Order: sequence, then C-alpha cells, then structure tokens
Amino acid sequence: MTSRQIEAARKVIVRYVRKTGKIWIRVFPDVPVTKKPLEVKMGGGKGNVDHYMARIKRGRILFEVNGVDEATAKDIFAKASYKLPFQTRTVARGEIN
Repeated sequence: MTSRQIEAARKVIVRYVRKTGKIWIRVFPDVPVTKKPLEVKMGGGKGNVDHYMARIKRGRILFEVNGVDEATAKDIFAKASYKLPFQTRTVARGEIN
C-alpha cells in the first residue's frame, strides 16, 4: 500500500467526517521503494528512492473513526475502499476476528 493510496483514502474519509468526528490512521508508509531512471544501463548500483509504502497483512486495521454513527461509518469506509488496491471490510469495536 503506497503513501498515495493512504492519502487518497484519507481524503475521502475526511470529506465525510468533517468536524463531527475524529480519524486515526493506523498504518504508516515506512518502507522506501527504489527505482532506477529510464534508459539507464544495467549495473551502477541501486536507484534513488522513488516512493514509500507500508506492508499490510491480512486483518490489519487501517483507519479508525469516532464521532459518527455506525451506518455513516460503513458508508464512509465503503467509499474509501475504492481507493485501495485490495479488498477491505468494516468492523465495529468488538467484532475483530
């Protein structure tokens, strides 16, 4: 999950939560991904840092929301999930399996 995908999902959540609720982002992109420039010959070492990403395993909580009702939260997370490259599910407190 790249930092751009996290930011895109965060923007969707912020748009709907506004000032009524609070958001927690539980993942942080701390893994640098390097890339060599185009049309560069083999060798010459490792490329420069291109972007950062976070390693996500199954069952990891990505975002938390407080201050909105459960139906609104499910709608918000459904819209934010379109910005992510994998399937997600919404859980309420006490439902984590």
